[in-house]
Amino acid sequence: MTTAVSSVTSRNPADPSDVLVSFPAPGAFAAVAAVERARAAQPNWSTGGAAARSSALGAVAAALEAAADELTALAVREVGKPLTEARAEVARTVAIWRYYAQAPYEPLGAVHETAAGPGLLLTRRRPYGVAGLLTPWNFPFAIPSWKAAPALAAGNTVVLKPAPEATACARRLAALVEQALPAGVFTVLPGGATEGNALVSAADVVSFTGSTAVGRAVVHTATARGIPVQAEMGGLNAALVLPDADIERAALHIAAAIAGYAGQKCTATSRVIAVGAALDPLREALPEALRAVAVGDPADASTVCGPLINEPARDRVSRAWDGLSVLAGGTVPGLPGWYAAPTLVEKVPPDHPLLREEVFGPVAALLPADDLAHAVRITNSVPYGLVTSVHSAGLDPVLHGLDRLDTGMIRVNAPSTGVDFHLPFGGAKESGHGPREQGRAALEFYTSSRTYTLSPAETM
Repeated sequence: MTTAVSSVTSRNPADPSDVLVSFPAPGAFAAVAAVERARAAQPNWSTGGAAARSSALGAVAAALEAAADELTALAVREVGKPLTEARAEVARTVAIWRYYAQAPYEPLGAVHETAAGPGLLLTRRRPYGVAGLLTPWNFPFAIPSWKAAPALAAGNTVVLKPAPEATACARRLAALVEQALPAGVFTVLPGGATEGNALVSAADVVSFTGSTAVGRAVVHTATARGIPVQAEMGGLNAALVLPDADIERAALHIAAAIAGYAGQKCTATSRVIAVGAALDPLREALPEALRAVAVGDPADASTVCGPLINEPARDRVSRAWDGLSVLAGGTVPGLPGWYAAPTLVEKVPPDHPLLREEVFGPVAALLPADDLAHAVRITNSVPYGLVTSVHSAGLDPVLHGLDRLDTGMIRVNAPSTGVDFHLPFGGAKESGHGPREQGRAALEFYTSSRTYTLSPAETM
């Protein structure tokens, strides 16, 4: 599913000589053993009562909040997340655990009358058992948390397999979580494809976030076993700019969505579609906004665009603009670490990989559209459908086009990036498979529904 590794190594992308962790990969048997320990711990965790689970998740939130500065610094160092974004991610992580700490008190089902005669019909949700979570490196605390917290709140136990590049973050998260939970309820399993394959082959429910290629493999393995699976995968997100939009404001939003965290978000903007008369002013404003983005050391509070996660990622990004007309960027800064300048290109051929494949870096294409209907067709022309941002001063044209967009999320007059964790998150087409994440949708995913028929022993 991912590249097999004999050892787990994580480096600071701003200073590759700084190695955070390096140790032998634990192997498939370790994955199976972790699942079995989690399975043994699950019945007591599930039947211990709502108050116990709520209190434990609340204690996790408190522990994370107390360690916020440490966690922020670790995210900056291990995954190159700019300081301001790292602080925001840690704060969101705390809020996620607090939100789901209330979930154990939510109703588990409903009561209905029978269609005919005395008796009652009940529906009741119950946990599956062991949740196997496979998470990426780009949100090393928030994504594991928005998967683990609802799974735990619903009564499952968790085995988390993080991306190797975020191993130190995952281990520190686990150390804080495990202090508040009984033994075996939450386990981190470091490693690569071998450990990931073993986890998907042993868990009772699986949640994955990462590339489309790996997500397909996860879905195939899980569905072959007949277990529930959700996979949040790639994106090739568009920003639609209508002629009546505030062009300067739209340019700032779009520049942030292209270059923030070096474009290493599944919700980043990689296509900018200018409708009609919006093209010329946007062609001036957006390159200017991108050139103003601060690129550099992620530990600097002013930095917006830090390093790419590793050298292959930097090389992939630098190849993306080869042979294209560059309006901004198109360079590799002479900095220690793996950097690429925020880049905007134009006159991109329709069959160019930039318009078909996710680059996962600070690169976007500017595309003209005749009208809103044309812009919608361009937006929908790619295999992905995660999120679209629409920029307009008028409500009517926005509403007119929204329902025809094949994306799971639509953001109006806002960057394509940004997540509200109490609402469903997910995409269409190759961006997602299975039920949505976050909010109440996550609680439903991690539980199965049963229907009970209660008939009286005898009729009076």
